[in-house]
Amino acid sequence: MDATTLGSLLAGVGAVVGGVVAYLGKRSENALTGYSSLTDNLQEERDRLDRKVAELTAALAEQAALRAADQAEIARLRALIIHLGGQP
Repeated sequence: MDATTLGSLLAGVGAVVGGVVAYLGKRSENALTGYSSLTDNLQEERDRLDRKVAELTAALAEQAALRAADQAEIARLRALIIHLGGQP
């Protein structure tokens, strides 16, 4: 085998190896891009759910305040009924 054939053979092997490395690198890049996209989507969903939980917690607190006011009114009316001589 002369030097020209050996050089051509090494150049061909180098091209094939370079192609494989480029292919694997692109696959890794696509995987990282997909992972980053998935992470961003999960963070957006978490933030959206956090806002929804905060809204529901505020609504629950409002309902609890209304219930407490109703219970106080019921107690006041019972006391008034007893004061007037009735049975609660």
